[in-house]
Amino acid sequence: MIPRETVEKILDSAQIVDVVGDFVSLKRQGANFIACCPFHNEKTPSFYVSPAKGIFKCFGCGKSGTAVGFVMEHENLTYVEALRYLAKKYHIEIVEKEETAEEIAGRQRNESLMLVSEFASGFFQKSLKTPEGRSIGYAYFKSRGLEDATIEKFGLGWAPVSRHSLADAAREAGYKEEFLVDTGLCVKRDDGHLYDRFYDRVIFPIHSPGGRVIAFGGRTLKTDKTVAKYVNSPETEIYVKSRSLYGIWFARNEIVRQDRCILVEGYLDVISMYQLGIHNVVASSGTSLTVDQIRLIRKYTGNVTIIYDGDSAGIKAALRGINLVLKEGLNVKVVLLPDGDDPDSFSRKHTLDEVSAFLENRQQDFIGFKSDILLAEAGNDPLKKAELINDIADTVAMIPDAVKRSVYAETCSEKFNISADILFDRIRKTRDDMLIADRKQEDARKLHERIAAMQTSGMPQQDSRIPASAEQPRFSLENPYLAPCERELLGFILEHGCTYMEFDKDSEFRVQDGERPDTVAEFIGNALADDDVHFSNTAFRKVYEKYFELYDRGMTQEQIQTRLMNSQDNDIASVTADILVDKYILTVENYRKSLTAVATQLVIFVPKSLLAYQGRRLDEMTRELSARLDDSPEPQEQLRILEKMNMLNKARTRINNKLGRV
Repeated sequence: MIPRETVEKILDSAQIVDVVGDFVSLKRQGANFIACCPFHNEKTPSFYVSPAKGIFKCFGCGKSGTAVGFVMEHENLTYVEALRYLAKKYHIEIVEKEETAEEIAGRQRNESLMLVSEFASGFFQKSLKTPEGRSIGYAYFKSRGLEDATIEKFGLGWAPVSRHSLADAAREAGYKEEFLVDTGLCVKRDDGHLYDRFYDRVIFPIHSPGGRVIAFGGRTLKTDKTVAKYVNSPETEIYVKSRSLYGIWFARNEIVRQDRCILVEGYLDVISMYQLGIHNVVASSGTSLTVDQIRLIRKYTGNVTIIYDGDSAGIKAALRGINLVLKEGLNVKVVLLPDGDDPDSFSRKHTLDEVSAFLENRQQDFIGFKSDILLAEAGNDPLKKAELINDIADTVAMIPDAVKRSVYAETCSEKFNISADILFDRIRKTRDDMLIADRKQEDARKLHERIAAMQTSGMPQQDSRIPASAEQPRFSLENPYLAPCERELLGFILEHGCTYMEFDKDSEFRVQDGERPDTVAEFIGNALADDDVHFSNTAFRKVYEKYFELYDRGMTQEQIQTRLMNSQDNDIASVTADILVDKYILTVENYRKSLTAVATQLVIFVPKSLLAYQGRRLDEMTRELSARLDDSPEPQEQLRILEKMNMLNKARTRINNKLGRV
C-alpha cells in the first residue's frame, strides 16, 4: 500500500497540463487549454484543461477529474496503478506499507487472472513440443512458412485434442477453477466437470500493450464445415476485444519510430509480415475495426496504412475502416493486394525490399482508393458517377481538421473536373446534417449546466425544452428536486469555503465587533446544523462531509479541492470536478470579475441560496403532507396535517418575502 504522505507528494507534483499533454495535443486558449476529447469522437474541441484548478472537463461526454483521474480513464488503470504511473513520471520513490485485506484481494484477483492466462500460454507452448503437437500444430506452422524463432517469439502453441488437458494441468499446478472459468480458458458444465474451451487447435496468444497475455485465439485445422474455424477468448476483466489489437506489444516501439501503423486483419498476417522484417504491423483480430482500436493506435501515431485483401470482402472492409480512421482524426492510406493474396501469402512470396516497395508505391489516399474502386462499378453511368463523387465528399466531411478537408476537396475537384464550390456545398451540407445529429448531445450537455446555474425559484428543475435523453450526471441523485439547491450550496463551499463573510453593519448576519466573521463553509454549515438538515443526495452529502473533515484539519481551500478531486471515491471526485469546472471560464469569469467583487457576491447570494434551499425543503414537506392527507381516513389526523401545512405555508411566505418573490 502506498503511504498517505507519498500519495500527497504525487498529487502535489502531478501537473494536469503536463500529464494530459502526454496523450493529447493541447492548444492554449486564454488561461486554459483545449483539445478534442480523447474519450469520445468529436469534431469541435470541448475538452478543457485548467492548469490553475488542476482539472480537466469534457463538455461533450461529461468526463472530468484531475491528473490521476485522467490517467485512470485514459489508460484503464486503477487508482493505485495511476499513482504508480505518476510516481514514475515524476521520479517519486514509493516505499510500500502493508495493504488492507480488501486491497490485497482486489489486486490479487486481477493478477491471478493474468497469471492463469500466462500459465495457459506456457502450457500451449509446451504442448506444441509434444509428439501430438509437433505432428499437427508445429507441422501447420511450418507449412505456413514460420521459423522456429518466430513461433517462439509470438508464443504460438497447441491445444491438445483432450477436452481437459489444460484444466488438469492447471489444477495440478495449484490454480483455482474459479480463475480458469473467469479467464474463459475453461467452461464448467451442468455436470460439474471442467472442460477446456481450447482443444485440438493451434493457439495464438493475445498480448496487452504492456506484454501480458490476456486472451487467446484458437484455429482448427479440420476441414469440417460444422466446426468453427476460430474460437476466441470471451471478454473478461482483463480482455476487451474491441480495445485490443493483435501484435501491439511487438509493434508499438516500431510504430512510434516510423510514425506509422500498418493495419491488417488476421494473426498470420501480422506474424508473416513481422518475420519478413516489417515490425510496425497490428491486426484487428478478425473483427470489424472499432473506434477504441483506432484510439489505441492514436496513442503511438497519427498515421495508418490499411492493408486488406484484394477481394470484394477486403474492399468492403477497407471502405468501412477508412471512414472510422478519418473520423478519429488520423491520416489514412490504403493498400490493396493483388486479388487472391492476403498480407500473409504476399509476404511469403516476396522479399522485404519487394514488399516495402509495393507498399510505398501502391498506397493511396482514400480519394484515389474510392475513385478506383467505385468508378469501375459506375462505368459510364453519369448518375452512378455522381453518387461516387457525393460519397467521396461525404467522406471528406468526416475529417475533423478544416484545413485537411479543404485540401482533400481541392484534390477531389481536380480529379473529377468538377467545381470545388459544388464539393464544398456538399461537404457543408453533410457536416450540417452531422451537426444536427449532434444537437441532442449538445442539449444534453446544457442540461446539467442549466441545473447547476439555475436560480432556484420553486419551479421544477426539469426544463420541458430539453429532451429526456439529455446527459445525466455521472453520479446518482436520489432527490432531483433538492439537487439544484444542494449543488449550489456545495458550489459556494468548494469554491469559496475558506473566504470570510464580511456582512454590512446593518445586516442581521454581521457578527459583533472584535469577533471573527464566519467563513462561507462555517456560515452554511452552521445554518444547516441549526435546522438539523443533511443533504438528501448521497453524492453531495459525501463531498460535504469530506470537505469539513479536511477543513477541520486546517487545510487551505486549494489543498481541500485537490484532495477531493483526487479522492478514490468516484462520487466525491466526480461531483467536485463537475462543480469546479466552468465551461465558459474564458468569458464568464472575466465578466463576473468586471461586475461585482467576489466578497460582495458571497454576502448576497449565500444567504439567498440557503433561503431557497429551505423553501424547497418546505415545498417537499408540504407535498408529503398533502399525499398523507389524501390517504388519511381519520378527521383528527386530517386536521393535524392541515395545521402543519398551514405552518409550512406561512414559513414559505416569509422566505418568499425575504427573497423578494411574490
